[in-house]
Amino acid sequence: MKTQGRVDQHRLPTGIWILALVSLLMDASSEMIHSLLPVYLLSVLGVSAVTIGFIEGAAEATAQITKIFWAH
Repeated sequence: MKTQGRVDQHRLPTGIWILALVSLLMDASSEMIHSLLPVYLLSVLGVSAVTIGFIEGAAEATAQITKIFWAH
């Protein structure tokens, strides 16, 4: 009986597994949307490729700048 209690002690609660699965699905969906955004901008909104390049460049620059300030 004691070993069963020890095994249950080290098990993650069901809520943690559900939150992890939801987080995984949200991350996957945001990655899919991020990769399709330039296609949407080009085909639906009619934005030029140069403008998409500027948008992507601004996004990358913002990400790199925030990394500087968050890395203490």
